[in-house]
Amino acid sequence: MLAGLILQAAAEMLAEDVAAKLSVRAVAARAGVSTGSLRFHFPTQRALQDSLLARIYEYLLPDDPIRDRTLPPRERLLNCLRQVLAPLGTNEDARTAWGTMYRTFIEPEPTEQVRAAYLGHQREAERRVEHWLTVLAEEGALPPGDHTRTVRFLLTVVLNGLSVERALPTRESVLIAEIETLNAAVDHVLATGPAPPAGPTGP
Repeated sequence: MLAGLILQAAAEMLAEDVAAKLSVRAVAARAGVSTGSLRFHFPTQRALQDSLLARIYEYLLPDDPIRDRTLPPRERLLNCLRQVLAPLGTNEDARTAWGTMYRTFIEPEPTEQVRAAYLGHQREAERRVEHWLTVLAEEGALPPGDHTRTVRFLLTVVLNGLSVERALPTRESVLIAEIETLNAAVDHVLATGPAPPAGPTGP
């Protein structure tokens, strides 16, 4: 399938340079197809990047614990969060992962290319967490509504925070502290439901 060939070429380029711009012309040349053929499947550079990142996440996280209805919603959301954290490892592995993140997205000048690469990762992470919350809302475990703030809470405070903590020296078992944090976060999300959309603040 042509779309698969294009995504494979883009994945090879991303493996060589995680901040690769993945321009339509460069990816088409790598895949051995015309730019017109590429644009037929991926009309914009963003569509190409988002499709590639979705494919990468599906490869790294092939199962979808949120749909395992043999478990209660609380356990399923916990398993989703654990599944995202698991590939980071701990100690040296986590430090290596964060070192790569620093060299790729923090140390360089924030060019459009670097920004686009990071935002692509961010959009896919947001899409995945939004999917979990939507499934739970459809089942009645969460009220329907805008989950934007909850998505940001789970990504920024919980997942990013815990992934950094895995790389830092600690006085106690990282995994014991992590389990306590994950349980508290999930209890908070399921108890409060989606926050109302942010509006203008008063004086």
